[in-house]
Amino acid sequence: MHVRCGPGEKPEITSKVYLSVSHAAAYAVVSYQTAYLKYYYPVEFMAALLTSVIDNSTKVSEYIMTCRQMGIEILPPDINEGQKAFSVSGNSIRYGLSAIKGLGGSVIDSIVKEREANGMFTSLKDFAKRLSGKEVNKRTVESFIKAGAFDSMPGTRKQKMMVYVQVLDGVAADKKRNLEGQMSFFDFATEEEKETLEVTMPDVGEYSKEDLLAFEKEVLGIYVSGHPLEEYEAMWRKNITNTTLDFAIDEETDSVKVNDGADAVIGGMIVAKTIKATRTNSLMAFITVEDLYGTVEVIVFPRDYEKNRANIEEEKKVFIKGRITVEEDKPAKIVCQKIIPFENLPKQLWVKFKNRAEYEKNKMIIEESIATVEGGDCIIIYCEEEKQQKKIPHIMATMPIIDKFNRHFGPKNVKVVDSTIDKF
Repeated sequence: MHVRCGPGEKPEITSKVYLSVSHAAAYAVVSYQTAYLKYYYPVEFMAALLTSVIDNSTKVSEYIMTCRQMGIEILPPDINEGQKAFSVSGNSIRYGLSAIKGLGGSVIDSIVKEREANGMFTSLKDFAKRLSGKEVNKRTVESFIKAGAFDSMPGTRKQKMMVYVQVLDGVAADKKRNLEGQMSFFDFATEEEKETLEVTMPDVGEYSKEDLLAFEKEVLGIYVSGHPLEEYEAMWRKNITNTTLDFAIDEETDSVKVNDGADAVIGGMIVAKTIKATRTNSLMAFITVEDLYGTVEVIVFPRDYEKNRANIEEEKKVFIKGRITVEEDKPAKIVCQKIIPFENLPKQLWVKFKNRAEYEKNKMIIEESIATVEGGDCIIIYCEEEKQQKKIPHIMATMPIIDKFNRHFGPKNVKVVDSTIDKF
């Protein structure tokens, strides 16, 4: 802001002042409108926000986490409901069809147009017949299945993956016969007989949760129906100093949030690794770690590689202690000093009893449960009336044991406390 003013003169406000004030006023109005929409129309607001960054998987991941914290469910793409962009579905947000990798806009336009003209798609074969010759091929259908876009139709994703090639080939053969004026047994069959000739879904069940998530990541670039780190989120947040968002370049400030040379602890899943030999034939590694928001590159120099190489495995969930390195116009990285697998953090499994007599009555249940599970965890028995504790070391607090204790002693009396990585 500039004000022209000589001795004894009346201050003169220049155009720069007006420009500054007008900008501030405009920003204030936009901020008010944004806050209003987010408060009164949160689902619509977040759907629009997600659409604005649909090609930026890091930002999409960030906003999806925001949605979950706001209690807004993110639904997978759906050919019977989805649009090109993220859309509102009741109190949830439906993932945009254009976010599926390898799909052109014309394919999505054809699907939406056909659906609006002739109703919902009822099966995989119905979809194939109605979209035949409209840029829908086997690769497109496979991507739809992996993304969950056919979940509203009969069958699991695994069943559809087993039959989609057969379905598409059958539809193509029927179309060719029709063009050539040929007839088949199917043309003379009754409705009951036609049903027996339809492709039946094999009895193969569904993919594991890990496989479903991996497919979503493959075709969407992010996880939609969950995340491999979800069950560890509380422990993860308790131990880290930074998330991957802090290492990414912020679009508004054009810089990263972390400082060069600072110490940091990150946590996540190793999704990629590259092992290289230095000029002195020592080995080092470049690994990519993914958390709930995105990814960050970790450099493991030779002096630390040998100490940590056993824990440098893809899909391994780890904490990484290290030093931040920042380069201009690039996402920040972390130079590894130590890798600590999630499973190496010891747990304390607390079991509370009303008094010692109640504990003695249930002691056999505990002893039988832990007889064959050795590890670095411990059980702490707490007798409330006597205010006494008993520690049982060298056990492994597995989920089956925790579930069993919850059933026998009640969830209010069973608590798992994770240690922190400060001890490592």
